[in-house]
Amino acid sequence: MRPTLADVLGADVSLLQSGMGGVAGTELACAVSEAGAVGCAGGYKLAGGALSALLARLTAGTDRPVGVNLIPEVVGPDALRRQVEQVLDETPHNVHLSFFGMPEDQVLTRVSAAGRALVVQVGSVTDGVRAAGRGAVVVAQGTEAGGHLLGTAPRGELVAALRAELPGACLVASGGIGSPADAARALAEGADGVLLGTAFVVAHESRAHPRFKSAVTTADRSDTVITDVYGIGWPDRRHRVLATAATADPRRPKKFIGRTVVEGKPYLVPRFSAAVPTEATTGRIEEMAMYCGLSCGAVREEVSAADVVAAFAHVLSGAGSAGHEKRVESHVSR
Repeated sequence: MRPTLADVLGADVSLLQSGMGGVAGTELACAVSEAGAVGCAGGYKLAGGALSALLARLTAGTDRPVGVNLIPEVVGPDALRRQVEQVLDETPHNVHLSFFGMPEDQVLTRVSAAGRALVVQVGSVTDGVRAAGRGAVVVAQGTEAGGHLLGTAPRGELVAALRAELPGACLVASGGIGSPADAARALAEGADGVLLGTAFVVAHESRAHPRFKSAVTTADRSDTVITDVYGIGWPDRRHRVLATAATADPRRPKKFIGRTVVEGKPYLVPRFSAAVPTEATTGRIEEMAMYCGLSCGAVREEVSAADVVAAFAHVLSGAGSAGHEKRVESHVSR
């Protein structure tokens, strides 16, 4: 019998939280991990002191399995290697490395040599086989997912194809999973766990802007579109977002429409920026990139991260699930 995701990462629930840049801060990641699943903080383009600040909060917030998500294609090979070294140097072994898309083989080798768990999100069978060959937990992202899309296959099709190639690998399904019933279907398709993004966007601990959260809880799948308009900062990548005036008319001028703050540093936000609106963002929120998957129809209210984990725990239980239930009860009662 294959081990579950919970077995592989040492958690209680076979559930990964997506390391969404801007949205997935340390508050969300630690809350998810403390509830028994596996949280993940979005490292995005952070480096130096800004990355150190995030890592310090993460390690202070939990000693449970938790990750830092890095994105090879938006930082480039040299910057990615520096990020990886910083994470390895400044965090204990309960912190794993998560990559959105395939990094170079030498990066995967470095992480494995350091004895850290490794998670790689992919959109193709080729990349999944390569990641599994390096000992990674493979997240199979289907086109139902919100955010940047790594491939062109629906979730079930990709999971089935990867399982056929990788009968013993730990596979995680991502895309369109908003309810325990969706998670059960993903397991039946051959997954060993699931990754949730949209469901955690609206968690109390998420850093998503209140208008972003509200838009997700009132949306259904027909309100999402796949587009490439939000390319400033992340070019040449399709993404699933909530339909906005920007997606309706990509010819609008690329002028500044807002401001935001990242790790204490202020930034201007241009129209068509890939940056999500966070609680630190002001301006025309309604035109910004609000990443949202087809699962939004099942996401109807803002709840705690622990509540999200608890809702899925009976479907995605792993080793030590009884201990998880006690931790969730304690967390919710605080």
